[in-house]
Amino acid sequence: MIRHLRTPLLAATLAVSLSACIGLGGKTPPFLLTLDADAAPAAGAARTAADASTLTILIPTAPQKLRTTRIPVQQDDSSVAYVKDAQWVEAPQRLFQRLVSETLSARTARVVLDEGQYLTAPGEQLAGQLMEFGVDARTGEAVVVYQAMLVSAGGKTVSQRRFEAREAIGGRIEAKPVGEALTRAANKVAGEVTGWLGG
Repeated sequence: MIRHLRTPLLAATLAVSLSACIGLGGKTPPFLLTLDADAAPAAGAARTAADASTLTILIPTAPQKLRTTRIPVQQDDSSVAYVKDAQWVEAPQRLFQRLVSETLSARTARVVLDEGQYLTAPGEQLAGQLMEFGVDARTGEAVVVYQAMLVSAGGKTVSQRRFEAREAIGGRIEAKPVGEALTRAANKVAGEVTGWLGG
């Protein structure tokens, strides 16, 4: 009889232990945020380009404070906190890269590729660093700073330009207003990048 009871008891013990391990990451935050593009490419629109005339958007690099799904709040020159109960659905660098791709596709005639899409030569490449993508508590603003680098097809020339946008949060530093302000700022930068690259 004891032998028959041990197996269910062991299984129950393992289940409790496993659920405890899964719970170590904490509860899911009430807000999972993403970026929505102001402009999106029309469905069904077909474009053709030779390899050299395509534009490949690379995922930007980022400092350590942005290599997380949490939203940084710069409190002063040397201290950073994070917005309570708010996370991006994925890394902000990837969200920003997708936003720039959608904006360029919608507002220009260029064939825009993701770095995982090109099969042969990537054509021109837009790389860079997402330097700021969070909140400046001193001014109450969402801040996006992107140092862009355009590499020509074949890598013969490189152009750089820095883009910055600030949007007022308009109240307390909380998930919803912060997400909305960062979306506005990111769209503004994406629009300026599109104007720089042209079509």
